[in-house]
Amino acid sequence: MASEIIALSPLDLALAAILLVLLAALTILLHLGLWKQIIVAGLRTTAQLFLIGFVLKWIFARSDFIFITALALVMLLAAGREAALRQKRRFVGIWGFSFGAVAMFLSSFTITFLALVFVIHNEPWYLPQYAIPILGMMLGNTMNGVAIGLDRLTTIAWQGRAVIEGRLMLGQTWSQAIGDIRKDSIRSALIPIINAMSIAGLVSLPGMMTGQILAGNPPLEAVKYQILIMFMIASGTGFGSLAAVYFASRRLFDERHRLRLDRLRK
Repeated sequence: MASEIIALSPLDLALAAILLVLLAALTILLHLGLWKQIIVAGLRTTAQLFLIGFVLKWIFARSDFIFITALALVMLLAAGREAALRQKRRFVGIWGFSFGAVAMFLSSFTITFLALVFVIHNEPWYLPQYAIPILGMMLGNTMNGVAIGLDRLTTIAWQGRAVIEGRLMLGQTWSQAIGDIRKDSIRSALIPIINAMSIAGLVSLPGMMTGQILAGNPPLEAVKYQILIMFMIASGTGFGSLAAVYFASRRLFDERHRLRLDRLRK
């Protein structure tokens, strides 16, 4: 079996781009109002991936801890920003960004560090060929869970403020009054990764496994790495979403257990 990677030409990428253009044209015909977002997302994907490709080539050649840390922080800040933008009613001020960013830092960075040191055994442990892709997968998936969890929390709290305030008037604490909403938000955040694990190998071949197979690695080795990554992603998404939702739910109330929806954007 050949192990050489088949190189893609600019024409190959252009053919794939035509499909995206056709999708954008279809949304125009259906009056969905999404064609601009689709085109902009496609252009951003192309520019960002080519840019990170050149950056990673430069970093891989040096394996400098300072540059790797700087790139990791840029990835964290970008993930925190995107998580905040995906919320319909995010917190005003720095809080809208900080809940997601702090939660992703605590979960994704910690789990990535533990995997690199105690499971993969890199030498050095921050070898960028492993550290950056794994951290990227962790942040990307944890960002989705955090964004879904926070959006669910703030949206339901806004819509159900009368119920929450009624519970407070009956003598419940802030944690009790929002407990059901908090649980529902965490459950919603975990559904995508649970679905992904449930169908892995039956309906879809996950990205990392597919990439390793295309690169010529033995399928069973690719499977073992994919299992590791799926477990890490599930843990990171779960811990990150739980932390973000708990931090945010506390912010919805003041020290006197009063619901403070003025802390959310209208």
